[in-house]
Amino acid sequence: MNETRLFVLAALARRGPMHGHQLRRDARLDRADLWSRVKPGSLYGALHRMQDEGLIRPVRTEQQGGLPARTVYEITDEGQRELRALRDEAFTDTGIRPDPVDLALAVSADLDRELLRGYLEDRIAALRARSAQIEHHADRRWPDQRLADDLIAEHATLRLRAEIEWHEKVLGNIDKLESPR
Repeated sequence: MNETRLFVLAALARRGPMHGHQLRRDARLDRADLWSRVKPGSLYGALHRMQDEGLIRPVRTEQQGGLPARTVYEITDEGQRELRALRDEAFTDTGIRPDPVDLALAVSADLDRELLRGYLEDRIAALRARSAQIEHHADRRWPDQRLADDLIAEHATLRLRAEIEWHEKVLGNIDKLESPR
């Protein structure tokens, strides 16, 4: 599942022709970092690849003052089909991806318990900070915020809460990790 492709195609389908800078701004304004792995810096490469694949096409070049020229893109019929396929894939894929921390925990028998405790405490602190950041964003409304945005923020918060609880459980059982149950 390519989240960047889904974001770009959906943005062009919803808002009409745009250039890369507008897409970057929209990713920032839509707070795409809260609900996806879309990185604003990856959008330009994605635009070029999608153009090569016929999913988008350039419609014009704009230049304002001394700013660099910007190519404005629109979604093609093939891009609309790809958008439907990506959206379908996102809605139907219920797989939870393995977390590398699970593998690290499984192979940590030789790790000093205090070092492991430190890793877990650091992860809990980082997860709590991320949760607070999302809750802070949820408290501040932006002009075109929709119910979907609120639900996405709540989803992220609930997932983080579950991660924090699991990490705290591991931390509480750290001295029993190598003992038989």
